[in-house]
Amino acid sequence: MTVISKPLIRALKGEPVFPPPIWLMRQAGRYLPEYRKVREEAGGFLSLCYDPEKASKVTLQPLDRFGFDAAILFSDILVVPHALGQKVTFEAGEGPRLEPIRNIDDLGALSSENLQENLEPIYETVRRVSEKLPDNSALIGFAGAPWTVATYMVEGSGSRDYPNAKGWALGEPDTFQSLINLLVDATSAYLIRQVEAGAEALQLFDTWAGVLPKHAFDRFSMEPICEISRRIKEVYPDIPVIAFPRGAALYLPTLAQRSEIDAIGIDYATDVNWAAAELQPFAAVQGNFDPVLLMTGGQQLETCARGIVDALSGGGHIFNLGHGILPSTPIENVERLIEAVRR
Repeated sequence: MTVISKPLIRALKGEPVFPPPIWLMRQAGRYLPEYRKVREEAGGFLSLCYDPEKASKVTLQPLDRFGFDAAILFSDILVVPHALGQKVTFEAGEGPRLEPIRNIDDLGALSSENLQENLEPIYETVRRVSEKLPDNSALIGFAGAPWTVATYMVEGSGSRDYPNAKGWALGEPDTFQSLINLLVDATSAYLIRQVEAGAEALQLFDTWAGVLPKHAFDRFSMEPICEISRRIKEVYPDIPVIAFPRGAALYLPTLAQRSEIDAIGIDYATDVNWAAAELQPFAAVQGNFDPVLLMTGGQQLETCARGIVDALSGGGHIFNLGHGILPSTPIENVERLIEAVRR
């Protein structure tokens, strides 16, 4: 019988672990001077994502500095549409720009024929990180959930209201389903290959799940996430899958009870005592420290961190943020947070 020793994997399997394992979303990022140096050397964000030597280096930098319990693959959710043939660029200070897909006819420009070949540099990054990972730390692979990736593909950039994506999804749900199905297929294949390369757990980020009404959330967020996880577990049944539908707290109990999902990520607006009662009996819980509080620091940082640890100590719990770490976060605040969680 295999004995699971890594704290993150034990927690994802529902075991209470104390102190809880900790990692932070966007822990490899602009708040670290060593990351900024490597990104500058790479010459651009996408270039960094597709450079296994540099991407593996920045993936491991937070573990070298802070001793986190997990590394998360350094990449981006938009490598999947990029690999499918959609033009994707990142403009400094402006975020991603894509040639928009607005209807069923536009889907003809996309193809999964070269998907795996185009994503091979990502798998090489996973292999390199896996070989250098500290013994007690786990490697998390990830992808964007179909709904969130689709919003970027349809809008052509980030958006406040997602009028084109929601308009298509709500107005012509059956044709929009074709885009979701394409992304389910591509994302499943992508994540299975990440596990093959060495990922020990997987996270699906559905950053914009909270903009959907309940019926659309069920169809375009929850069901695609569960279908991707089901396909992964057909091949790798023991790989834990974390779902993070941000902004959709009231929809999460149904998702937590799905057998395909091992853990639920909660954002900073979700009450941890509610999560302990409504989610943790069915799935491990990850989150939900506020990134702004990590940036500002002070005694409140420690008080809130301890409150989260105490509230979720009765089951599987991974300490994390409720969204990604902010670029202006002082390094000493991250050190203080880790100390507070592990004290």
